[in-house]
Amino acid sequence: MSDSADEILLESSCVATLKSTTRITPETTDEVRQLILQIDEPSFRYAAGQSIGVLVPGPHQFGNEFHHRRYSIANPVETGASQNVELELLVRRCFYLDEISGEQYPGIASNYLCDAKVGDKIKITGPYKSPFKIPTDTSSNLLMIGTGTGIAPFRAFVRQIYDQHAGWKGDVRLFYGDRGGMNLLYMNDQQKDLTQFYDDQTFKAFSVLTDRPLTGAEQGLQESLQAHIDECARLIRDPNTYIYLAGQDKAAEVFDKVMAETFGSADAWDKAKSDLVELGRWAELLYH
Repeated sequence: MSDSADEILLESSCVATLKSTTRITPETTDEVRQLILQIDEPSFRYAAGQSIGVLVPGPHQFGNEFHHRRYSIANPVETGASQNVELELLVRRCFYLDEISGEQYPGIASNYLCDAKVGDKIKITGPYKSPFKIPTDTSSNLLMIGTGTGIAPFRAFVRQIYDQHAGWKGDVRLFYGDRGGMNLLYMNDQQKDLTQFYDDQTFKAFSVLTDRPLTGAEQGLQESLQAHIDECARLIRDPNTYIYLAGQDKAAEVFDKVMAETFGSADAWDKAKSDLVELGRWAELLYH
C-alpha cells in the first residue's frame, strides 16, 4: 500500500471504541472472538451483510503506515433512538505458515483485534457494499451456504429479515460447516443467536462440525450438504430462490463438487450456476 493509499484510507476512516470482546470458542480449539465496536457518530449507516475495514497501525512491511483488512458486520441494522452505532465482528485468530522457512507468523489484523482491550480505539473504514441483498419479495426462498467466520453476514441477514421484516414467508435454509470442537458461531449469544428462529416454520439450519484429523471446515460443509441434498437441490431448482455463499475459497470448491454430483456433471452444474448469476439470484463473499 503506497503512502497516497494510506492517506486516502486515513482520511476516509473513523474511530470506533471496543465496547466488549468475548471468546466464543472453547480453549481447546481455534480462538474466535465476538467484538462489539461502538461508533459515536449517529450519521454512520450500514446495511445487513456489509463489511468494514480495520486499519492496523504500523509500520508494516514495505514501510506501510497501516495494514488494511475487511471484516463482515455480523449484526443487523439496529433500530432505536441511540446516538451510538454498534457493530459486531466475528474474528478468528489466524496464523500463517511460511512455506519456505516453515516458520509460523501471526495474522496481522486478526491478532491485533483479538489482543485489543475494552476501551481501545480502533480506526475503521467503510462500510463497504455487500454482494448480499435482501429480496423485496418476502415470499422468496433464501439458501445460505457458509464455513467458519463466513457465517457473519448470515447472522446479520437472518436476524434482520425476521426482526425487521415482520417475519419471512419463503423458506430460509442455512448449510454450515466447521472444524470439530468449534462452538457454532451463530449460537454464541442467547439473546441474538439464530437458534431463536428454530421455532419459525420457515427457518432451518443444517450444521456439521467434523472432528476427523487433517480435515477442515469445508469437510463439515460437504457432509451437511450431502445429508440434506434433496432439500438443497429443491431450493436451487426453485425459480424463487436466492443463493448466498460465504467463507473460504474451499467452501466454493466443495459446493461445486457436491452440486456437480447432484446435477449429473460439472458442465450441467456450471450451466445452472451461470443461469443463477445471470438472473441475479447468486451472490458470494469468499476469502483465502
